[in-house]
Amino acid sequence: MLNGWFLWFILFWVVTMVGLLAIGGFFMFRKFLKRMPKEDGMSELDWQDYYIKKTKHLWPTDLKLLLEELVEPVPELFRDIARQKIAGKIGELAYNEKARKITKDHVIKGYIIATPKRDHKFLVKKLNEQNIDITPYKQYFPQ
Repeated sequence: MLNGWFLWFILFWVVTMVGLLAIGGFFMFRKFLKRMPKEDGMSELDWQDYYIKKTKHLWPTDLKLLLEELVEPVPELFRDIARQKIAGKIGELAYNEKARKITKDHVIKGYIIATPKRDHKFLVKKLNEQNIDITPYKQYFPQ
């Protein structure tokens, strides 16, 4: 039978692998749910891609740079996903308003709406660093 340090090594390895698989499975399941079609036949990610494609030509260079600065606090591993989610929300706002050009107002609104509530403390800090007054946007913060 197993005994001594090898038994503890095997037990540690089993617990570690089960934990890592559970964490990975959780994130895979979340991604799966976002890919599931809604009543209209398109998923959250399909709509996000749709709005990005429809409004890609409306982005001025300075606002692309502003978006890059706003997603800078996000860990690099998740930055692309955050950038896409925020750009999709900005595109949705501009598309629904039938805007001819994306404005700084669209970027800030989309940034606030697309950011999870738990990260709003960092969001406010980042907007303050950029010298952006958040009082006109208080209504976009979820209660």
